[in-house]
Amino acid sequence: MKDKTQYKHNKLEKRIVRSVGLAITDYNMIEDGDKVMVCVSGGKDSFTLLDVLLKLRQRAPINFDIVAVNLDQKQPGFPEEVLPQYFQSIGVDYHIENRDTYSIVKRLIPEGKTTCSLCSRLRRGILYRVAEELGATKIALGHHRDDILATFFLNLFYAAKLKSMPPKLVSDNGKHIVIRPLAYVPESEIIQYAAIENFPIIPCNLCGSQENLKRKEVATMIKAWEKESPKKVWNAFKALSAITPSHLMDKSLYDFINLYPTHIADDNGDKAFDDEKFPDLEEDTIINITHLSRQT
Repeated sequence: MKDKTQYKHNKLEKRIVRSVGLAITDYNMIEDGDKVMVCVSGGKDSFTLLDVLLKLRQRAPINFDIVAVNLDQKQPGFPEEVLPQYFQSIGVDYHIENRDTYSIVKRLIPEGKTTCSLCSRLRRGILYRVAEELGATKIALGHHRDDILATFFLNLFYAAKLKSMPPKLVSDNGKHIVIRPLAYVPESEIIQYAAIENFPIIPCNLCGSQENLKRKEVATMIKAWEKESPKKVWNAFKALSAITPSHLMDKSLYDFINLYPTHIADDNGDKAFDDEKFPDLEEDTIINITHLSRQT
């Protein structure tokens, strides 16, 4: 039984490491000579990110440095000894930044209201400064596949935008490259991995703020889809990198105004009288028909 459990863990680890390596390669996230600042909050995602990047550094054909950074925001009950002890135990360079943003947020946000937005802005500014001071060339965040999808649906439903959080982007102050190496990893795998590795998880509810109910609603929707059909979730995620501007409606991305016949056949042209074909839907239909034929 122990061997079987170890085998499953090894498979999970290989799958996550492979997914992270692929994302890094696809988006050229880490280059030779980089100093990667890994933001570690104490949650399962950032612990997994740090662990996997350390493993990849040992195998990578390039040389890069890693420094783990935690921002201690002085939330009541925050176990400030946990992360330094963990960083020392795994032998990684680290920096703890102490800033009392908790008091600022509590002073400005009414009791019971969501504090995440202001807290995030304050945290972002501080971490940008720390990245400059440490000479970091990349800032690595622990957002995973489901975070990226949830952000997409939040923008779709509540901001009327086709927008998400990308695997790699220049920071809003224009000074840093922000990367998300867990972009291809589903949350379910991170949950399993963090439990097996027994990371010293720090609760995320120390500030006492209300959870972002819309994000929770979208996350619940994604989990329901995952249970119903994992392919549906992966297809939604893959669609973020398979965009056809000519088949949407954004005039800034495609020149509909000055569109004229080319007299050249194009398979991506409008098929006005044909029903749209969806490969996976057809596949599901075939499966269902096969299943029904077996019953009759």
